[in-house]
Amino acid sequence: MPALGGMYADEMAKCLVKSTDPADRSVLVRWLFAAGASHPDVVATVSISGSQREDLNRAIAAFEAAFQVLGQVAGRELFSHPAVAGSMAEVDKYLDKKKLEGLVDAPKK
Repeated sequence: MPALGGMYADEMAKCLVKSTDPADRSVLVRWLFAAGASHPDVVATVSISGSQREDLNRAIAAFEAAFQVLGQVAGRELFSHPAVAGSMAEVDKYLDKKKLEGLVDAPKK
């Protein structure tokens, strides 16, 4: 069953739609189509040149960069929460600190 983000997902979707214009959406449509056209079942029916694919990849990179930043912000929020930090610190009780020190002090090859 898909996870639903409730009002936050709705607000993010609204923001994405408002923040893009028809040209942005056109790039996204063409990039999705070109990517889908790589599927073995349809590759013989569609002709997309290497330079066209490169141009589309270059154009869509701004979208990827925006989602990368969003992912970094979300990750920072997740891992900076005290409950998460505490949970992650629990692994310390299972670490063999002497073995780790030996690895750190071991000569480099």
